[in-house]
Amino acid sequence: MTGATRPGSPVRVAAVDLGATSGRVMAGRVGPRSLHLEELHRFPNGGVRANGSLFWDVLGIHREVLNGVREVARTGPLHGIGIDSWAVDYGLLDRDGNLLGNPYSHRDSRTDGVPARVLEKVGAADLYATTGLQNLPFNTIYQLAAAQGTAALESAEQLLLLPDLLAYWLTGKIGAERTNASTTGLYDVTTREWAVDLAKRVGVPWAILPPLRDAGDVIGPVLGEVAEQLGVDAGVPVVAVGSHDTASAIVGVPATEDDFAYISSGTWSLVGLELEKPVLSEAARLADFTNEGGVDGTVRFLKNVMGLWVLSECLRTWSDQRIREASLAAVLEGAVDAPALRTVVDINDPRLLPPGDMPSRIQQLAEEAGEPIPRTPVAIARTVIDSLALAYRKHLRTAAELAGRSPSVVHIVGGGSQNHLLCQLTADAVGIPVLAGPSEAAALGNVLVQARTLGAPLKDLGAMRDLVRRTHELHRFEPRPGTDWDAAEARITR
Repeated sequence: MTGATRPGSPVRVAAVDLGATSGRVMAGRVGPRSLHLEELHRFPNGGVRANGSLFWDVLGIHREVLNGVREVARTGPLHGIGIDSWAVDYGLLDRDGNLLGNPYSHRDSRTDGVPARVLEKVGAADLYATTGLQNLPFNTIYQLAAAQGTAALESAEQLLLLPDLLAYWLTGKIGAERTNASTTGLYDVTTREWAVDLAKRVGVPWAILPPLRDAGDVIGPVLGEVAEQLGVDAGVPVVAVGSHDTASAIVGVPATEDDFAYISSGTWSLVGLELEKPVLSEAARLADFTNEGGVDGTVRFLKNVMGLWVLSECLRTWSDQRIREASLAAVLEGAVDAPALRTVVDINDPRLLPPGDMPSRIQQLAEEAGEPIPRTPVAIARTVIDSLALAYRKHLRTAAELAGRSPSVVHIVGGGSQNHLLCQLTADAVGIPVLAGPSEAAALGNVLVQARTLGAPLKDLGAMRDLVRRTHELHRFEPRPGTDWDAAEARITR
């Protein structure tokens, strides 16, 4: 069913929040003094290997999105739909609007060696001056360069990033929301438009880049056939939210001041600051920091850190090996009492990017670094968590120095905010308090942007964050003395 909103009445929306390992559809309800989320549908996600390549089952994702939104509509009024997901991956449409094959996963190896070829055409300094992006091998610009000469790219009329592709199937409307577009390497972070000249220099067919839109724009009403599948009226709007899940997560940071740092901790960890303007200095480029678009014209100045993907792949490997004592609860409980900083590794080593036997890779990195080799699941888990906290420390300090900021608190949001050991170690490592929560920041940011578009009195980010703070429990972690984090960082960089 559907329901029309009246001034001051609660807004109820479906927030589709897609991650690389799972997706969920949440019912979000926003009132003048209330903000409530209810997970109504969850489904597994992951790459599918076929013919030597790694793809996303995007039609399966679409089916699950429909199932979830249908459940939201079945259980109450539905005033809007918003979609956020991971960045950089895309689908190509032909001239009839049909998908040209399954979208590749950014963890596919087809971009191996491609960044070097692109940088021969466009110097690294020129590329950074335009896009402000961290040089990651899977950025969309490199994926498209890898696809040059393929039948799919030569036949393509349109490129749609994944949340925009799913919105297209709901509405029939073509476009790209700016927070996700800013991650492609084809977006000018200063003008907030497509960098057409850059695309031409690289050989990317710039005409396939869709019109840009902002978070908060109404994409369009659901198509009649979609409304029938969902059991809703055709007038239900799909709203562009911060379609990069980190952009939505930063909306959900319950900050009170501007001088905060954040860590959106999940499959990836996004570590940084919210700024009004990008930092495009040579020092920022050499530090490999990224400037991505945020909601309401803000800039997410951050570093991508490998994140809890490493631990989740360890758990998957141990499950495949039928190591029963290696459950998440068991290894985290044991890790609390394990020796601090006994073994640390570079958690951003590119060998940790693809799926596979992650415990063996951690052991290999430790051996190469001359560190004690962790032999048990608990020791490996503690190595991962210590190494994450150490990476957070390094990159938060660098971000503050590059941006000329002195943050007084670190907000950890996302699934990692529930890992109290990681939160405490982060406070210890960084030396300032950590406020952990909410764990569902991306879904909350999705809901809040929709609600504002649909009439809720949330005039700006401050008002949205105030509502999160007043309606969600946070956990505070104070830094503890006694651990030599400087020495541990030196061990990684030796």
